[in-house]
Amino acid sequence: MEQVLFKQNKPGRPITFEEYCDEGGFGSLKKALASLSPNDVQQAVIDSGLRGRGGAGFPTGKKWSFVPRDLPGPRWLICNGDEMEPGTYKDRVLLEANPWLLVEGMLLACYALGVGHSFIFLRRGYEQGAANLQRALAEAKAAGLLGENILGSGFSCRIELHVSAGRYICGEETALMNALEGKRPTPRAKPPFPAIKGLWGGPTVVNNVESLSNLPAIIAHGPAWFKGLARTPEAAGMKLFCTSGAVVNPGCYELPMGMPLGEIIEGPCGGMLAGSTFKACQPGGASTPYLTSEHWNVPMDFDPVAKAGSRLGTGGIVVFDQHTCMVAATLNLVRFYARESCGWCTPCREGLPFVAQVLEQIEAGQGSMEHIDILREHVQYLNYTFCALAPGAMGPVDGLLRHFEDELREHIARQRCLLRKDL
Repeated sequence: MEQVLFKQNKPGRPITFEEYCDEGGFGSLKKALASLSPNDVQQAVIDSGLRGRGGAGFPTGKKWSFVPRDLPGPRWLICNGDEMEPGTYKDRVLLEANPWLLVEGMLLACYALGVGHSFIFLRRGYEQGAANLQRALAEAKAAGLLGENILGSGFSCRIELHVSAGRYICGEETALMNALEGKRPTPRAKPPFPAIKGLWGGPTVVNNVESLSNLPAIIAHGPAWFKGLARTPEAAGMKLFCTSGAVVNPGCYELPMGMPLGEIIEGPCGGMLAGSTFKACQPGGASTPYLTSEHWNVPMDFDPVAKAGSRLGTGGIVVFDQHTCMVAATLNLVRFYARESCGWCTPCREGLPFVAQVLEQIEAGQGSMEHIDILREHVQYLNYTFCALAPGAMGPVDGLLRHFEDELREHIARQRCLLRKDL
């Protein structure tokens, strides 16, 4: 199986600058600066079908196209590495193995967008990734691949690493911009959208670590090659899938977009643990609704997973077996999101703790059938917020109601959880 992002990985250590260059590294940047216009690079990304790997799945090239070419003043590119979605760790794995892909990808994006100053916004806990990036940026600058007049092309670009002070909300692109500006990291109202008015009032594009790291391969081999890597005609490229939970081989795997869910679990994941049977999973991290055994053959791509009633999200596959209480699992997730709410808008600030309280009562055997209707109402009501945190937090609740309402009713009827021994 062809690898793109993990192709140059070295066992137990990050690749060096010399190794990266010897294996074709920065060849795409040299190609772009020598023979491609910024519009050519942007069009290649559009034609490749690359969709954002940070969760939303928005077409990357289309996102770039929203940035006006004629606005005066600086424009900005931000790499979002604030990876705090439970069940998701792909960007950490990528940065610990090969930070050079991100550096080259950011330079290509900056060239295409006309950006002279960009930022990497990194989760605070990613200490090894931060150290790798600092070293990579210093070595790239010393080699004339970063800074002023790169390779004599007239293109100049700075990349700065900013290590976040923490909080999940900083992964929301407008909250991230506020954090970079030294303000309270709360989401901004849209419009105006960041492509028009973002960081310090200038046009801004925010892309994920994995998204940007795909750009060198797209420029080197072409859009058609990238699209051909996927398993289905509608998909494009490879994807980093993080797997965790009740599987034999949890880990981060680079696999073709469109590979069926069951093939991922039975293939690289080695199947379910001994004595375990598949009950459910979250296909794209902690904010995605559950899929069940009826979705075993769903292609892991944005549109098929959406049709199945969930989201591909970040590709963080969290697997639950028959011993898992889905009420308790959902409560654990909602507690996380209630804690991580920035408190900026009332539905999120007040609604998430209330939903957690309702689930706590049901799990403790103190629920009523009325609580099921209350949960269903909040799945709808918590969509009216400034950002996607509260709607995402209700994703597992939505999945619980659609696929495991019988467990909710059993908790209420028997006044206890039958799967947990501590209650």
